[in-house]
Amino acid sequence: MTARYIPEYTYEDYKQWEGDWELIDGVPIAMTPSPVSEHQMLLAQLAKEFVDALEECDECFVLVEEDWKIDEKNVVRPDISVVCGELTDFIQKAPFIIVEIVSPSSATRDEDIKFAMYAEEGVQYYILAYPADFKAKIYKLEGDKYKKIGDFLSEKANLEGICDVEIDFANVFRKLKKLKNAVH
Repeated sequence: MTARYIPEYTYEDYKQWEGDWELIDGVPIAMTPSPVSEHQMLLAQLAKEFVDALEECDECFVLVEEDWKIDEKNVVRPDISVVCGELTDFIQKAPFIIVEIVSPSSATRDEDIKFAMYAEEGVQYYILAYPADFKAKIYKLEGDKYKKIGDFLSEKANLEGICDVEIDFANVFRKLKKLKNAVH
């Protein structure tokens, strides 16, 4: 039996594609259609929390849906990245913090594939945010593996680094909870 040929793509191919894609181990992955309102609201609220927390920090920056070119066969687009140091046209080194907002269509990629990839690449904090559950799971890199800091519903999380970051999850989820309560 002959093995089926699966083409591998590179960053040069990726740059030519229309639409929203990620490239993992040379395999193109189409991003879902425009994220639903809950995803976008949570993205905006989390980005605001990070921007506010880093207001006095001149070393770190908040980027939303920015390409991170890990290597020629891996390009991802985290929902939120906190990068420290020099800014370029796209992310070229491991961000300090990455946030992925998890949807049913992205759960396996966010919780398994990217979880392992981000740990291997040295991302210090990985946050998985779940809009339907009003919950965030935060992981901190210890050695070469992530250790879970905890689940955050309405607590504050303190992330230590070049610039310390405090995120108040009561603020993050407040409007989503209000919206859900108004609908039901």
